[in-house]
Amino acid sequence: MIRVIYRWKVEASAQAAFAAAWSKATLAIRASTTGARGSTLLRSHSDPAEFITIARWDSHEQWQVFWQGDGSTEMSAMHRLAQRLGVEVYEEIEDHTV
Repeated sequence: MIRVIYRWKVEASAQAAFAAAWSKATLAIRASTTGARGSTLLRSHSDPAEFITIARWDSHEQWQVFWQGDGSTEMSAMHRLAQRLGVEVYEEIEDHTV
């Protein structure tokens, strides 16, 4: 299991549309892409223009297939509404969340 953390900068006027685009993209990717487990959307408390999305995937290989393929089309609205600041992949070691 991996987590992919995307950092975004979203202007105040685009935040509602960005959240809607993230939701639509996440549901579409989870429904149609092998290994995709969904995503979480977070906004910074100290900088309300900074958002983080944390996607969960079964494997790094499955995420790479998505990332290198046409998967970016689901996320295209997000890219139009925000500036992506970075992408990092982490291996999930343990998860004690409910």
